[in-house]
Amino acid sequence: MIDDYGLDLPLVHVGKVRRLYALPDAADPGERAPGRLLMVATDAISAFDYVLSSAIPDKGALLTRLSVWWFDQLAGLIPNHVVSRDVPDPVKGRALITERLEMIPVECVVRGYLTGSGWAEYQQDGTVTGIELPAGLRDGDRLPEPIFTPAIKAELGEHDENVPFSSIVAVHGRGTADELREASLAVYRHAEAIARGRGVILADTKFEFGRRPDGTLVLADEVLTPDSSRFWDAQQWAPGGAQPSFDKQFVRDWLQHDSGWDKTSGIEPPPLPASVIAATRDRYVEAYTRLTGRPFN
Repeated sequence: MIDDYGLDLPLVHVGKVRRLYALPDAADPGERAPGRLLMVATDAISAFDYVLSSAIPDKGALLTRLSVWWFDQLAGLIPNHVVSRDVPDPVKGRALITERLEMIPVECVVRGYLTGSGWAEYQQDGTVTGIELPAGLRDGDRLPEPIFTPAIKAELGEHDENVPFSSIVAVHGRGTADELREASLAVYRHAEAIARGRGVILADTKFEFGRRPDGTLVLADEVLTPDSSRFWDAQQWAPGGAQPSFDKQFVRDWLQHDSGWDKTSGIEPPPLPASVIAATRDRYVEAYTRLTGRPFN
């Protein structure tokens, strides 16, 4: 399903949505550039750790353009991995030239609102990844303060594991763990205020970071997209249940409640109906236009 776009470049990594290619060194086109990659966003969509057989038209371009917009909003707050937007014609609009970083295998999740797996844990234990929260919160409530709730990144096809902060300290050391938490919370707070000013609630999101050879922490991969975040309509926000959203929760809901598929069965999810594909694309476009103030065309 995922095309190679006719690129005559070495493929170095395949993710759920993105493909990374090695770029040639300008000094010696026969050698790969030591510090650059071509990151291509496909139209694939994943849910429950499966890459679905159905694609969402224009999704790769939407994710790339929204990430670029957010990287611009975050300039001065934290370095990012974008080197250039001048990419080969077959992937123009859906690809970036990026730094080659030593990636830190942690999903840096920040939650400003209680929902999803956090809500499920809270109902049982009153906590989210071991962080105690006030009693009486509802699904969709805003938290007193944003919380850092990391996950350990799994191999493709496996489940990322939500873990307490102490597990990140144990694996990566106190210095790196603190740096990831502080950077994640700072980016979330800045982005949450921008989104709120545009009528969008940034309920939660996840970041990925890598390091340059000099040790600098760099924001990488995608950032603050409908694939990596929950975006809710601020005007329709009503704690106590599911919220109207502009993200892939629509796909998750169809798979869980309408498709007849059992996510615990070990069977691949079914193809998405045309109506779900179209409605998902509409939600991604809505997120882009609301946040950026620009039409998507």
